[in-house]
Amino acid sequence: MASTVTSTSSRPGYGQLLRTRGAWTFLLPGFAARQPFAMLTLSIVLLVQHTTGSYGAAGAVAAVTGVSMALFAPYSGRLADRHGQRAVLLPGVLVHALAGVSLTALALAHAPLWVLFAAAVPTGASVPQIGPMVRARWGVKLKDSPLMPTAAAFESVTDELTFVLGPLLATALCTAVAPAAGLLAEATLTLVGGLLFAAQKSTQPQPATAAQRQVEHISALHIPGVRVLIAVFLGIGSVFGGMQVSLAAFSESIGEPGINGVLYGVFAAGNMLSGVVCGAIAWKAAPQRRLVVGYTALALAAAGLWTAHSVVVLAGLGLLVGMCIAPSLITGYTLVEGLVPAGARTEAFTWLTGAVALGQAAAVTVAGQLEDRLWDGAGFLVPMAGTVLALVTLVSLRSRLTARPPGRVVARGVGHRTPFTVD
Repeated sequence: MASTVTSTSSRPGYGQLLRTRGAWTFLLPGFAARQPFAMLTLSIVLLVQHTTGSYGAAGAVAAVTGVSMALFAPYSGRLADRHGQRAVLLPGVLVHALAGVSLTALALAHAPLWVLFAAAVPTGASVPQIGPMVRARWGVKLKDSPLMPTAAAFESVTDELTFVLGPLLATALCTAVAPAAGLLAEATLTLVGGLLFAAQKSTQPQPATAAQRQVEHISALHIPGVRVLIAVFLGIGSVFGGMQVSLAAFSESIGEPGINGVLYGVFAAGNMLSGVVCGAIAWKAAPQRRLVVGYTALALAAAGLWTAHSVVVLAGLGLLVGMCIAPSLITGYTLVEGLVPAGARTEAFTWLTGAVALGQAAAVTVAGQLEDRLWDGAGFLVPMAGTVLALVTLVSLRSRLTARPPGRVVARGVGHRTPFTVD
């Protein structure tokens, strides 16, 4: 099948996108507010491993945070659709900052593991969903503009840039300043960036009126294609989580803990650079086909990680894996535009973001246990297993990623009626 884009001249560029009136008013604070997302898991892993001496315990605490975020993120997105982003962000960033500081203090006080688990729940549940909110603001600005695919690519590139800078910053703070510095910086950035982003009221989507809230809401989760994409994004999360723990353990095993941030930065840099290229290409192949091809490449690249026994080889493989992630992320988010009614897209985006967090949480836990119990580098088996399982699911159910023809009428997230087919 051919996509609707058939020539390079039909794809508007990043420059045109960034000249959109008012875009920078939410892009800059949004970038600051989403930066901590890439710092949180690694900061917890480095802090708790320092206080307990166990990557298994550190991974478990980080996993609780990730699971909590994954479970609460879709509800945060739904509340933002119904009541406005500002109403969700203001209490959310305050709770997150307080929870992050509390978790830090408890870890430094060598609190029992169950206490750290309890503190990790509100820390993860209150993570602000800035990425989906920024994507929703692009929807308000651009509506049905041909710039929308470019905006989806730009947001994925921005996400990957945070995964370049976040781990580097977290590692530098935890190793050069203090083990708690990474998590404290994460809480501070979330608070300041989140408040600045929430202050940009003119660009946020309008919340539903009282009358519109009475209309039945059909969750994005009821759409079959969204459920397939969730499985795909779970596999991507397994790469992020497995890489974070395994790279930290590898760096520790060779006596160079500071190189962890560099290795993860190389991985994330490959992700970001391929995202820039992917977003600039006017693809002729259908997005469903691109996703299958790109994800196959990701699974093959991830399968080689556990064989690396040197910094150079591991950096090269990490770069390759990173280059395979961005095309899958961008294509997945692009498919949402055709699968999900506009009023439910913020919720759909948060389901995908939550899936990445959940996959990352599970991977951090399993990889931590493998690193503790087996050989150095055993945690790299997790990205391989996660992507292979997700690829099998994707290939088996890829037909569900095709936008259905208009069917029965369901309610959109902001209370309007639109023809759309769901299960």
